Amino acid sequence: MKRITASQNAPRAIGPYSQAVEINGMIFVSGQIGLKPVENVMVEGGIIEQTTQVMKNINSILTDSGYTMSDIVKCTCMLSDLKNFNAFNGIYSKYFPQNPPARVTFEVSALPKSAMIEIDCIAVK
Repeated sequence: MKRITASQNAPRAIGPYSQAVEINGMIFVSGQIGLKPVENVMVEGGIIEQTTQVMKNINSILTDSGYTMSDIVKCTCMLSDLKNFNAFNGIYSKYFPQNPPARVTFEVSALPKSAMIEIDCIAVK
């Protein structure tokens, strides 16, 4: 049976979707952008600050659902400008010091709330 996640430690959904859905020992985390959890406003700064906030949001959703970052098996990363790839990678890699998940990263023309980055992921217990 599927279970819907609604973590108070991550931004609430800004559209008709769930923060995450868990089923059969897997959790599918919806795309996270650099929104602060309580205020639901974009973190100030550039790609480094937004990537850091995105990873914190993902970690909060996973933690509140009984998962860890090491349970992530796949991430999809969308950047509004691939020129930010190296800076993004610098922050992203800190969250996966060993055995990083499979990943795809690509440039998109626009993201919600003019975000510079959005990441979704799948984690498995």
